Amino acid sequence: MVSRRQFIQGNFKAGTPPQRPPWALTEEAFLDACSRCGDCITACPTHIIVVTRGYPVVDFSRGECTFCGDCANACKDGALRRGENQGAPWSIKAHIAESCLAQQAVECRICGDPCPVSAIRFKPRIGKPPLADVDLNTCTGCGACVAPCPTAAISVA
Repeated sequence: MVSRRQFIQGNFKAGTPPQRPPWALTEEAFLDACSRCGDCITACPTHIIVVTRGYPVVDFSRGECTFCGDCANACKDGALRRGENQGAPWSIKAHIAESCLAQQAVECRICGDPCPVSAIRFKPRIGKPPLADVDLNTCTGCGACVAPCPTAAISVA
């Protein structure tokens, strides 16, 4: 679906919206509610919320989300509503691309160490280094695995 903002800007392509902070409303509702005050940005203790095109987005190359809720608590506009979504703050998960060093026969397990819930496991292979695999049922989408990856093979979407 094309948002009102996209329509006004002449962008009729419905693409993947940017990753908003945890507990964000749906994209269109978020854009309508967010006043771009920056309170969520200053409240984030890990400094992963940045401004892109005037609105807050999460940048996992800067670190991980600890789901502390400070950004949602700081949001006075209601664009981030922690109380309404008692479950997971978002449905995103980590994905490992073909550019992973293990796919190139190079030993690397750096993504597994920072994962707070041990969602990244390493499948043994005969004659090759173990292959990283994300357990999507365990992954919280925190992004702790993104920044340490030397080949930027991990994305969270």
